[in-house]
Amino acid sequence: MKSQWECFLQNLGVWEGSFSNFSPQGTLLKDTPTRLSLEHLNNNQTVLLTLSRSGQDVIREFSSVGGGLLFFENGSFSEGLIQLGPFSEFGGELAFVHKNQRLRLVQLFDNTGQLKELILIREHLAETSVAERPPLQINDLLGEWQGQAVTIYPDLRSRSVSEGDSPDTYSTTLKLQLDNAGRLIQSTSFGDRTITSTATIKGPIVLFDQDPQKQVQVLLLPDGASATSPVKVQLRQPFFLEVGWLIQPNLRQRMIRSYNEKGEWVSLTLVTEERKL
Repeated sequence: MKSQWECFLQNLGVWEGSFSNFSPQGTLLKDTPTRLSLEHLNNNQTVLLTLSRSGQDVIREFSSVGGGLLFFENGSFSEGLIQLGPFSEFGGELAFVHKNQRLRLVQLFDNTGQLKELILIREHLAETSVAERPPLQINDLLGEWQGQAVTIYPDLRSRSVSEGDSPDTYSTTLKLQLDNAGRLIQSTSFGDRTITSTATIKGPIVLFDQDPQKQVQVLLLPDGASATSPVKVQLRQPFFLEVGWLIQPNLRQRMIRSYNEKGEWVSLTLVTEERKL
């Protein structure tokens, strides 16, 4: 198994793309071209990150990874706060790596816990070409998806998983269909558990509103992306942040960053699923 540092090195290169800021309702607020360089120094012992956007550079140097940052073997990762605090801003980034592309999404919440902004980051390796996927529609997701999930934990962040507990791997099933009233019915199975829920669809927003105190929103975005989060994060209630990416019409990945009722970050899951034909 690769160490976290080796997983991080899967992201080396020069990535060109854009940062797109969206409101919680899915309105595009601004779009900024970007260029991000990740280069190794000192025989791969150090990585220098240089982000150029709007004529300004942000530089970070890494000699290790950890804290709120965790990587999967293919280089996909998530970074964010490890603890939800009272009266403080909160957020997390979930990022996929697929061939010569990366898709990253940042979800930001204000100091009352309300979702305030999303940043969709689409990148490709310099001097390679990509065809952008169309904006995600609910019909793109209907059907039965069968997948494999890998869950890793923050206490593995500084060492190879082979030196500690192995990551959890299990099969998943996701069924999405519309009822006669046009509501979405979702059935999720993982391991021996199945959870069924329903949602209202209004344009790009899919709102799971059965419990007014625990509403969860899915926002359908450009390039096959989707962002799932509570409408409001709050203490004493477990919650999760999720990002999906429809890579091909019948191939999708989802990443889930989970927090417990104390507001502590407890796990990170990557699901790779294919639609059953």
